[in-house]
Amino acid sequence: MGNGQKAQMKRERNAQKAAGKGGNSQLKVNAAAKNIICKKCFQTFLCTSREKALTEHAENKHGMSMKDCFPDYVPPP
Repeated sequence: MGNGQKAQMKRERNAQKAAGKGGNSQLKVNAAAKNIICKKCFQTFLCTSREKALTEHAENKHGMSMKDCFPDYVPPP
């Protein structure tokens, strides 16, 4: 068996392994994690966003307080 044949067999084995696995994309998970929404501009933020980042958004973009833009925000425990 030559090296070319070994390489081809390995490619076929790896292709079969890859076909059995699902995708490794995080896009759906990341979209589901965006559950903090600004009520003024409807920009979404990840659920791990800190209060400081939300306050900066509200003050810099809208000139409002954080409670006005994010009335439903509950800080994580």
